[in-house]
Amino acid sequence: MTTYGKQRGLTRLADENGLFTMVALDQRPPLFAAIAEARNVSPEEVSFEEVKTAKRLLVQALGKEASSMLLDPNFAIPAAMDILPSSTGMIVTLEEHRFVDTSTGRLSRSIENWSVEKIRRIGGDAVKVLAWYRPDASPEVIAHQQDYVRTVGAECRRHDLPYVLELLVYPFPDSANHTTDYVESPDKRAELVIESVREFAKPEYGVDLFKLETPLPAASLPPLDGSPAHREATQAFDELGRICAEAGAPWVMLSGGSAPEHFGRVLEYSYAAGAKGFLAGRTIWLDSIVCGFPDVEAVLAHLERDGLQRLRTLKALTSEKVTPWTPALDASGITREGAFSAAYA
Repeated sequence: MTTYGKQRGLTRLADENGLFTMVALDQRPPLFAAIAEARNVSPEEVSFEEVKTAKRLLVQALGKEASSMLLDPNFAIPAAMDILPSSTGMIVTLEEHRFVDTSTGRLSRSIENWSVEKIRRIGGDAVKVLAWYRPDASPEVIAHQQDYVRTVGAECRRHDLPYVLELLVYPFPDSANHTTDYVESPDKRAELVIESVREFAKPEYGVDLFKLETPLPAASLPPLDGSPAHREATQAFDELGRICAEAGAPWVMLSGGSAPEHFGRVLEYSYAAGAKGFLAGRTIWLDSIVCGFPDVEAVLAHLERDGLQRLRTLKALTSEKVTPWTPALDASGITREGAFSAAYA
């Protein structure tokens, strides 16, 4: 049975029309790098207060336009939870960005002293985990990642919070494209993305909403013109849609820092395959940090001129192309006083 708590939580993430138009602000290394670039220093020289300042500016400028925002507990929540609009849902990050990078794959873990229970206690509407995953990693790495995702899923069930799972394929350390940041590989293989989703769509993991990367490189997606290349790309997105539909879990697309025009095309493909919106970050706001920081007024002006326009463009596309998500809340079988409270275990 789909729980009322999880379904109610998902309604907090969507807008009043059932569309997920969400902004991610939990980025850590990418934001460190953007601030460093703006200040012409190394990322190691970026201070805690500078990161907090940047995240507060992003909430201040974009919060009212987002159906929900993804915040991390180390920077974004202490920086801006007090100004997050009451109408905007709050997704909270659980995973530590400092993963273990082994020769045969990446190992995820939670932020120290942070938990699903604490996310519930601070009023979070959902829990988000990024799991780096490759089906061709070593058996030990695969087992660790699956167990981590499964364990978080059990905690989300216990606390009746929606579980948002983000999956990212990554390069092995000996790859020519290796980086510890997320930079989309130009030779990304669709089957690695698809098979990762297929695994975690199994009921044992308890995922309620998938945050997915494009199965094909965003910059090389062909126009939706009926060409053979278009039809081939469509098959990959359609497979993601089928997997999520069979699992009964809505899905949204992440931007991965892709250029706005490329991400728009990603959304067109994904919306045709049944996606319910986006959870995007850098493609909306990164340029504003790079161009303006640490000048607060310059950052805000750039966000109001550029970032907000990007977000509104994505929202308009979503409104035009997406069939709204609706919560699965059905109390028709409750026929006597006390039956609901007794049945809701």
